[in-house]
Amino acid sequence: MASELTEWRPFSDFAELRHRLDQAFRDIADGAQDDWTPSVDVVRKNGQLVLRADLPGIKPDEVTIEVEDDVLTVSGEHREAKQEKEEHYVRRERRYGSFSRSMVLPKGVQADDIDARCEDGVLEVTVPAPAGTEGKQTVDVKSKSE
Repeated sequence: MASELTEWRPFSDFAELRHRLDQAFRDIADGAQDDWTPSVDVVRKNGQLVLRADLPGIKPDEVTIEVEDDVLTVSGEHREAKQEKEEHYVRRERRYGSFSRSMVLPKGVQADDIDARCEDGVLEVTVPAPAGTEGKQTVDVKSKSE
């Protein structure tokens, strides 16, 4: 005999259905556009910004890293070696096509000091933070009359 009470949520199944339909439409749209967005983490470590991007199956020569107007852009294109038109996919999640991610860098970053390495499907871009960008800064709040 059950001894705990659970909240009755009559419409919770609809939320799951909506999530699945949204994902299905995204999958259709992504397939039509042949582009995707890699997952990215950015951490501050030892006075540097470290960007890690998941790029499974991507070779280093398929990746381009550019810095323009204090914006770092990681982009590239990955194509399948052969088209498998005979296959009838039940589910297809592996991505191919073009990709791009951008992030604003602190002022004063020198592009020549940026280091990028790719290993085991993870791209790691190390950006030395310029002097004066470390730590927390506070801003004084004043009244309008001041």
